This record gives sequence, structure tokens and C-alpha cells, in this order.
Amino acid sequence: MIIETIKVGSLETNCYLVINNNKCIIVDPGDDKDKIISKIDSLNLTPIAIFITHYHFDHIGALNDIKNKYNIKVYDYNDYEDDNKLYNIDNFNFKIIETKGHKEDLVTFYFPNENIMFVGDFIFKGNIGRCDLDGGNFNKMIESIKKIKKYPKDTIIYPGHGESTTLNYETKYNIYFNI
Repeated sequence: MIIETIKVGSLETNCYLVINNNKCIIVDPGDDKDKIISKIDSLNLTPIAIFITHYHFDHIGALNDIKNKYNIKVYDYNDYEDDNKLYNIDNFNFKIIETKGHKEDLVTFYFPNENIMFVGDFIFKGNIGRCDLDGGNFNKMIESIKKIKKYPKDTIIYPGHGESTTLNYETKYNIYFNI
């Protein structure tokens, strides 16, 4: 599996292309639809789904355009059933984990075979997403952190902004992981 990062919009949101055998899942198409489409075309990829970690404007700005162009399903908090359910789309196996705190509709997409997570604004390297915005709740954030700490420590975390990190790094250096 290959992960391509496209920085989009004024807040430089990370839009990810999760690639396997020339097919891709688009994670958080925040803005700059032409930039996203150009990257997909240049890599000769076939999009098969869109994942939305949460519905803040900087994560969904190009959603409708991308969805309409490729006529693909959107997976989000509405598809959440429980943290252990394994979903399969083509050769992509993933789980949808409820990770409230930054927003009430935030979910993490976890690929257990590859040990990678797309967390939106739940976790950043050395920090967490703001809980003081509409739909945020610090107590729910702490519950979500406790839940996520149970996953393998070598899990790679791909956040909505900034650089990737690992669960091991966050467990050691993120003050919020020790509350």
C-alpha cells in the first residue's frame, strides 16, 4: 500500500490517496479539487471510495465535486457500527473507529494489515485536535485516546494537518496520552 499526501486549502489540510494496485481511496478531500484530480490522473489511479474523518469545512471542501466526478461511495461516521467491524472494498480492509472529542462525528480509519490510521484532527504529532470548537468535547477526547492507546504501538498515524507520527511516539511524548 502506498500513501500519497496532497496539501489542500488555506489550512493545508492533508488529503490522502491510499493506493493499492492502481486503485485508491481518497481521504478528506478538503479543497483544491483540481489538484486532487490532477494527482489521481497523473498516477493513473481509479478512485473507489472517499473517506471523511469529520465534517469540518477544511476536510470536505472538494467532497461533492470529487464524489460526483468519480461516482463513488463516501464512508464516514454514518457507516460506523462498532470499532471491531472489518470492512472490505476491493483489496482494502479497514475498520472505522469512533474517536469523538475534536468533533462529535469524528472517526478514524484503521487498516489493520498495514497498521496505519487516518485520524483527521483527532491526533497531531505531539498534540490533539481542539476540543473548544462546536461539537468538541475534552472528556470524549480523553476516552478516544484511551481507546486508541490499545492498538499496536508501531501503528503509523496520518493526521489531518502536519506530519505523520506513530502511536509509540504519541504514547511517549504527547502529554494528552498520559492524562
